[in-house]
Parts: sequence; structure tokens; C-alpha cells
Amino acid sequence: MSYAIDPELLPWLDMLPSVVLQDYDALLTARGGQSQLAELRPVYEPANPVDVRDTTVPGPSDAPDVPVRIYSPANRTEAVPGLVYIHGGGFVLGDLDMFHSHVLRLADELGIVIVSVDYRLAPEHPFPAPVEDCYAALQWVAAKADELGIDPKRLGIGGESAGGGLSAGTALLARDRGGPELCFQYLGIPELDDRLDTESMRDYVDTPLWNRPNAIFSWASYLGTEPGGDDVSPYAAPARATDLAGLPPAFVTTCQYDPLRDEGIEYARRLAHAGVPTELRHYPATFHGSGFVESAAITRRMFADELEALRRGLRI
Repeated sequence: MSYAIDPELLPWLDMLPSVVLQDYDALLTARGGQSQLAELRPVYEPANPVDVRDTTVPGPSDAPDVPVRIYSPANRTEAVPGLVYIHGGGFVLGDLDMFHSHVLRLADELGIVIVSVDYRLAPEHPFPAPVEDCYAALQWVAAKADELGIDPKRLGIGGESAGGGLSAGTALLARDRGGPELCFQYLGIPELDDRLDTESMRDYVDTPLWNRPNAIFSWASYLGTEPGGDDVSPYAAPARATDLAGLPPAFVTTCQYDPLRDEGIEYARRLAHAGVPTELRHYPATFHGSGFVESAAITRRMFADELEALRRGLRI
């Protein structure tokens, strides 16, 4: 199929690493080349001092500690909003370094504390390990809010792709387990539905970076079984949740030529119908992962929208 991709993005397609997830050997190859994605983004030099440190936080019961990276704007005189950031990678790829420049820029431009989570990856660690790691990190951030210089009433969660799906799943866990309280969720191009039956998921079998074959492998790895079964938890696939009421306000983004497009749009619609303040932004002529190409006008607008959404959602 041909796609009317934004002309500013087209020259970058040949520079994007090939992500073909057909089996475990292919996954290991993709993991070996994931630094290429991080290198697409120029090294970010903060305009203001930002302290960055790596540490670990207590993991879920009987599980290892969870590595996190903490971004703290220096020279603060009062508590600031906090964001638990969850990286993308289809549940099977990604680490703290892949999204480091992006998160550093968010912390710098917004003046907030961000805790980026290095959750365990599938298929070695299928559901519920990744989302429970994210929830454990959220619990730790909320408990350590004073020490971190975070205003606990302005704590949000967010991420892109699988990170968006994990953010949605963690928000559901926080609601159903009685906390921590979240004021906002940023769901960027989120991976939400293992049933793989939307129009965009059925049709986009050869789109750049992410496509239906990759999505099938991603969900099979995360669930530890074939996707689309009858007993999949909504904490794994938030589109499965039957009740979305009481969740924090949401900002959802989708890309035109992305198999995840329709599930993101539908989740935003359902959030709004459940009474959750929800904003949806759909970006024309883009593909999943367009944000790695920072020089294009459309991706500059995507980042500006992300900044503005976080400013509103975290009440900066």
C-alpha cells in the first residue's frame, strides 16, 4: 500500500532502522539496533540546569527493584509537578537511553520533576510484570514526593506507544487500587488493544516502524499467549476496560498511517463518554514514530502540543 506521508518526513524513511519483529531472533537484532532510533534525535543541551541521576525503587512483591532515571530541575524554591514517564517499544524494546533527550527536554522546558521507568520487557517478562513495575514506580514517586520536590496534587503519568498503553493501564490500576491519585494522563500514540481488529490495524501491514505484523508479535510477547483471547486483563489491554469513569483527565494523540490510530481514537471517545475530560489530537500524513524526526514542521507541532498539554494537565 502507498501512503501520502508528509514530504518533510519522507527523506528520513531510509534512515530509520528496520524494525521487523517476526520471531525472537529478530527481536534480539532489533534490540541491538535500537540505539539508532535514539541517535535520530540531536543531543539536547538544557537551557537550565537539570540534575539527572539513576537509581532503583522497590519493585512489585517478590520482584526485582525497578531502575528509574530522575530528572530534577535545579535551583527550585518550591514543589513542582511530577511526571512518571514510561518509554515506548512495543513492550519488547526500549530503555531509558532511547528517550533520554526527549525526557530531558520536557524536564527543562516545563521545569518539572520526571521519573522515567525502565520496566521489565516481554517476552522474558510478560504481563503483568511491565505494568506492575510501572505501578510500583508510581507508588514510590507518590510516597517520596516531598523528598523529590514534587507537589503530590500535581502528579501525572505519560508515555508514547507501548508507554502510552502502560500509562493507561497504570492509571486504571491506580484508580482501582485506591491510589496514588493522578491529575493527568498523557497517552501518546498508545498501544491499547490486543484484539487487532480495527480498520487501521487490519490495513496497515507495511507502514514504517510499526505495522500489523509487529503488533501481533508485540501482543503475543506481552500476553504470553495469542492475542485476542476472552480473558485478557484490561490492565494489559486498556481498551478491554468496561468502565473508564473516574480516570484522570487525558490527552491522546494519534498518527494517520499508524495501525494503532483507531484504537487511540476509540479510547479517547470512550474516555470522553465516561465523563473524563479528554483531548484528542490526530496528526495527518504522519506514521508511528514520526516524533523521532524533530526537524519536520508537523513533528515540531506535535512536541509543542505535548508541552502545552502537560502544562495544562499538570497545572504549571
